Amino acid sequence: MILKEQLQKIANVKSNPCVTISLNTHRTHPDNITDAVSLKNLLKEAEDRLTTTFDKKTIVPLLEKIQTITTQIDLNYNLDSLHIFLSNDTEEIIKSAWETSHEGVHISERFAVRSLIKSYNRSTNYLLMLLSQSGVQIYEAVNDSIVTEIKNDDFPFPENTLQVANADQASNARKVDNMVREYLNTVDKAFVKLHHDTGLACVVISTEDNYVKLQEVADIPAAYIGHAPINYNHVAPHEIVKQSWEIIETLQKQQRTDAISQMKEAVGTGKVLTDLQEIYQASLDGRGELLIINNDFSQPVVMTDERTFDLVDDANLEDAIDDIVSNIAWEVLSKKGRVVFTTQTDLADLGEIALQVRY
Repeated sequence: MILKEQLQKIANVKSNPCVTISLNTHRTHPDNITDAVSLKNLLKEAEDRLTTTFDKKTIVPLLEKIQTITTQIDLNYNLDSLHIFLSNDTEEIIKSAWETSHEGVHISERFAVRSLIKSYNRSTNYLLMLLSQSGVQIYEAVNDSIVTEIKNDDFPFPENTLQVANADQASNARKVDNMVREYLNTVDKAFVKLHHDTGLACVVISTEDNYVKLQEVADIPAAYIGHAPINYNHVAPHEIVKQSWEIIETLQKQQRTDAISQMKEAVGTGKVLTDLQEIYQASLDGRGELLIINNDFSQPVVMTDERTFDLVDDANLEDAIDDIVSNIAWEVLSKKGRVVFTTQTDLADLGEIALQVRY
């Protein structure tokens, strides 16, 4: 996914200073008129903080980027938030379909990537199958958007050409049923090849009867993660992806709920950390299995050495890292742990942040 590649690129940058600017935006006019004003104010804030803290001679390229970045942003095509990452050597602009709870200017030796991690974790890449006996199309999708139609040796899959031999056979329900199953079995085998190649699960748009039969003949039934009924008057890609998104959104919420349950169960094993300093050190060591963070929690710190820090209230203090939580989240994710941001209150008894460790 493009977002994953961008996240990896940005999170690995280390430069002093790195400037992250995040703001919520509007998709439609006239609401998006205010976005230009908000962005201008945040860029001015970034410039003022930089010139107060750093020698101008050392950040000339960065200041130039701040002056010109708006020429590269078309605010008429905003999504729900905008994130700008600038340093002397870096310039990245990312629009996200998710609001950010951390608007503002963040200045540190690394970029603040928590909003990207949240977007990445809430972006599900999957396959979307439009299944009928008149043919099968399959699409790659991310959340509520179609990425592309899959076109290969198998897909689009042709219509069911299996025909009963005569009227007597047509009245034989078992014969007809077997022919439908044979067709769906062939479709499934083509899907399984695609599933193995991509690692992606599939949402199916079809009649209830076809979906039940598909599950019964499937080699990997669990690879089909949901079903929505087909409406033959509304089978355009942009229409069926709305149906699949409802399923994916429900699954995402369930995954966050399951993560909280997993964390609570792990408390009794002594493998859950809630102290921020201990969480940071465990994340550096690659011990993080599951990190759960309250959406609104952030914490500025001043590092005392590579592994310890002092908590501070003012992110504008000299040498302060605006949000150590962003660093922790990336350390866990980059070392193959899971990161979940939640507004669910079930985590409240563990605090604002909790880490389940591997050992």
